[in-house]
Amino acid sequence: MSSQINTDLSAAPSSGSALELRFAEDTSLTEVMRLRFQSLQRSGQKRQEGERLLLPHEAVYRLDFANQELTFVHWSVSLIGHGRVTVTGISQLWTPDLTHLMTRQLLEPVGTFWRNAGDKEDMPLKCLEADIQEFGERIAELAKVRKVMYFLFAFKEGAEADKVSISMEFNLA
Repeated sequence: MSSQINTDLSAAPSSGSALELRFAEDTSLTEVMRLRFQSLQRSGQKRQEGERLLLPHEAVYRLDFANQELTFVHWSVSLIGHGRVTVTGISQLWTPDLTHLMTRQLLEPVGTFWRNAGDKEDMPLKCLEADIQEFGERIAELAKVRKVMYFLFAFKEGAEADKVSISMEFNLA
């Protein structure tokens, strides 16, 4: 059984048509980052100062923006079972084949969605509404200068990638 949260905190009137963008895992990029971590472990080297390595419970996701004039409307998140999912945006057009991910490239606030182990499955997911509203608006602003944006998804406390679906709805300007 899954529960979904729709956050419609924006009171902005709809001036255009709606567009839903679903986050998609970038498996090749996730693998590149995992290989970097394994390489450092095997060689006994340390990460570069400020470098952000991918943790075992994390994966790289992306949003592709076909239209770049967007106004954020809401998040749609579904989670089967319990757990916590944290979505962290990456601030600049990151080229992992040329540069390592640095902690200074991570956006704040993050989007965190969760259901505690004791919560009923039909209860709405919990979130920090002000943070996810600000984060959504920031993503819409960054979309104006990007065709793709990358994110780190962290799956904790029982959440698993195949039991989570996250998308964002925007109005076309």
